[in-house]
Amino acid sequence: MNSGLIQTIQHMPLAERLGRLTRLWRMVADAELIPLGLTHPRWSALWKLRQLGDCVGQKVLAEGLEIELASLMRTLNQLEHQNLIVRTPCPHDKRARLVCLTEDGRTVLGQMETKIFDVRKKVLSGLSEQQLQEFENVIEHISHNALEQLKP
Repeated sequence: MNSGLIQTIQHMPLAERLGRLTRLWRMVADAELIPLGLTHPRWSALWKLRQLGDCVGQKVLAEGLEIELASLMRTLNQLEHQNLIVRTPCPHDKRARLVCLTEDGRTVLGQMETKIFDVRKKVLSGLSEQQLQEFENVIEHISHNALEQLKP
């Protein structure tokens, strides 16, 4: 990295630097997951489905991704077309649809997990466990403060 870019980054506001870090990390993950046929919205949806548990409502998945349901629909159509998910009517509410992984989806998710953990290892290389813990604590503290500011 050239010294001019380093100086520019050092003078960025903290929030801008955190945003840049998030974008860079996502770009590294995107590059690793493209060979699996997964764009960022697709792998994000699959990863969130993994976190929430298989067979969750479309609305719950959209809320978990912090996006509008309408924005999620195109991604779900693509994942369904790839045979990675199926959508079925909810047994308790016929208007709602559940998003469930297929066998192919579970296989791809396993491959994704390996690649995502490898990306994490590479991006965080050179940091001690103590540094990572301190960083996580700082992020949690800043997040808490921001959420407090959003309360009425």
